[in-house]
Amino acid sequence: MILTEAITYSDWSAVSRIYKEGIATGMATFEKEVPSWEDWDANHLKSCRIIARNEEEVVGWAALSPVSSRCVYGGVAEVSIYVAATARGKGVGKILMNRLIYESESEGFWTLQAGIFPENKNSIRLHEKSGFRIIGYRERIGQLDGVWKDNVLLERRSSKIGL
Repeated sequence: MILTEAITYSDWSAVSRIYKEGIATGMATFEKEVPSWEDWDANHLKSCRIIARNEEEVVGWAALSPVSSRCVYGGVAEVSIYVAATARGKGVGKILMNRLIYESESEGFWTLQAGIFPENKNSIRLHEKSGFRIIGYRERIGQLDGVWKDNVLLERRSSKIGL
């Protein structure tokens, strides 16, 4: 049974291992290395940080990052979801997303957004099934290993917050 709870510093080893697995796919992020806890902590909101556990094993994590320091965007955040290689395709992403949406609305977020590489079809499908819609594409937005990459832009507007 998959249970979710808040990420703490003591989870960082497992969180960073899963992040590293995502980086290795070449489909999850432009990042090439896992940041330090201090950098990760500074770049993610203090709320809405979630791990998924299968018994004692951490099998995924989700967190929100601010999209801007301007106060008008205080209810808008960027989604990150990573699932361990051994747990992919088993519903962990959906569990994390549902909890992230619930917590984000409890914290007053009215818009969640994501930028996903087009070849990461499973992530796009997870977001769409969770109420995100494709709002556009950023073509050749950055390079990964010398190859230009596009991003599919997705957005989810809350039906409870910001009406």
